[in-house]
Amino acid sequence: MSKKIFVCGIGPGSLGKMTVEVRRVLEECQVICGYKLYTDLIKDFFPNKEIINSPMTKEADRCRLAFESASRGKDVAFICSGDSGVYGLAGLILEMQKDFKDVEVELLPGVSAALSGASLLGSPLTNDFCCISLSDRLTPWILIEKRLSAAVAGDFALVLYNPASKGRPDTLRKACSLLLTLLPEDRPCGYASNIDRVGQKVGILTLKELAVFEADMATTVFIGNSQTRVVGKNLVTRRGYSIEEVL
Repeated sequence: MSKKIFVCGIGPGSLGKMTVEVRRVLEECQVICGYKLYTDLIKDFFPNKEIINSPMTKEADRCRLAFESASRGKDVAFICSGDSGVYGLAGLILEMQKDFKDVEVELLPGVSAALSGASLLGSPLTNDFCCISLSDRLTPWILIEKRLSAAVAGDFALVLYNPASKGRPDTLRKACSLLLTLLPEDRPCGYASNIDRVGQKVGILTLKELAVFEADMATTVFIGNSQTRVVGKNLVTRRGYSIEEVL
């Protein structure tokens, strides 16, 4: 009797940006488990599946439900948006596996918002970059500020996840207030919201403009490094190539 959980990164949630491997697993598993927003995104693509979901902040409960279903002999696709190991639940699943030693776990990568969002903006991550979550629900804000300052000191391009929510509407503004003491106000930035979903929006703006931008949990924010430029309608971070070298 099969007892297995496939932890799947589904990318933005569209079939086009889902890996072939993840799509195959979702077609073959009897059960799909995940945060309700994510199961709603894909349930019409995979009909006749048992759907297990739970609301935000019930992550441990959701993982346990997946293990309990797998313990009963079902193959379970446990889904996370983007990649399950990038601000997802892959780590929690692996930690909880000790309580369900008869259940096998396999991790399947997905396209993270840093990558899918960057592709919409141009090429802002051509060189070294840092991903930082602005959610202080699990990470103290003082530590988030240290990470932002350290990334700026290293001249990294920045990808900001979870920039704001109903419960913390000012986190992006707080981050920008700090960054404006360290970076020029005309530093090129960008955002991508609802990537590959209904209501997708993409834009390029300055750091000063970003400080008053209304973001939400469906938004991924990009802040360029010293080599980032606006090229036509694209945000481009140079890697050091010159036109003469390329030609």
